[in-house]
Amino acid sequence: MVTLTLALALLFGLVLGSFANVLIHRLPRGESIVNPPSHCPHCGSPIRWFHNVPVVSWVFLGGRCAACGGPIAVRYPAVEASVGVLFLLSAWVWGATFPGAAAGLFALLCVVLGLIDLEHQILPDRLTLPGIALGLLFSPYLPWTNLTASLAGAALGAAIPALLITLYALFGIEAMGWGDVKFLAMVGAFLGWRGVLLTILGGALLGTLLGGGYLLLTGKGRRTPLPFGTFLSAAALASLFFAGRFWAWYGALLGRLSP
Repeated sequence: MVTLTLALALLFGLVLGSFANVLIHRLPRGESIVNPPSHCPHCGSPIRWFHNVPVVSWVFLGGRCAACGGPIAVRYPAVEASVGVLFLLSAWVWGATFPGAAAGLFALLCVVLGLIDLEHQILPDRLTLPGIALGLLFSPYLPWTNLTASLAGAALGAAIPALLITLYALFGIEAMGWGDVKFLAMVGAFLGWRGVLLTILGGALLGTLLGGGYLLLTGKGRRTPLPFGTFLSAAALASLFFAGRFWAWYGALLGRLSP
C-alpha cells in the first residue's frame, strides 16, 4: 500500500511538473495558461499527447521536437522530475493525507516561482497572492503549523523584507523587490513563523555563497541584480522538509549550553 501511494504521488507530481513548465514559460509573458494547447516553441506545432508524457517523451525524442527537430531545453524534463520527486517526498513524509497534498502544492509553487525569478527576476502576484490565501486556509489542518503561527509567519515574512527594502532605499540601493515580500508572506502562511525565519536565513546564506560566487567568477559589480527569489525558493523547500528537525536540534543545543 505504501509503495502504491508513493508511486501514485510520483506520477501525479510528474504530471503537475508538466503543468509547472507551462506556468514558468507563459506567466511571465502574460500568456494564457490554457490556450493554445502545448506546442513547440520553435515551429508552433501542437504537441501530441503521446509526445507529451513527462520525462519519457523528452528522452524518447532525444530532446527535440517531433515535428521540426528543434531542441527542447533540458529544463522541461528537469522540472517534471523535480516536481515528481518533491511529491514523492511529501507522500513519504506525510502519506496520502491532506498535509501531504498541501506540502506537494507548496513545493510546486516554490519550483515555479524560483525558476521564473531565475529567468525573469519577477515573482508573479498571480501565484504568490493565492498562495498566501491557501496557506492561511490550510494552516489549521497542517501538523507543522496552525492558524496563529501562520498569521504570524505571513506578517513576519512580509515585514522583514519590507523593512530591508525601506532601509536600503534610504541609501539609494535596491536590495530586494516587492515580489520577495509577497513570496515570503506566502512561505510564512504555509510554514508558520519558524519556517519563514529559517527560509530567510537559508536564502541569505545561499545568496551569499552562490550569488557572491557568481559575481566573483564573472567579475560583475555588487549591485548586479540577483534572483533572490530563487535562493528563497530553495531554502523554503528545505524548510518544508527539515524545519522540524532543525528547530529540535537548535532547542537541544540551547538546552546543553544553558547553565
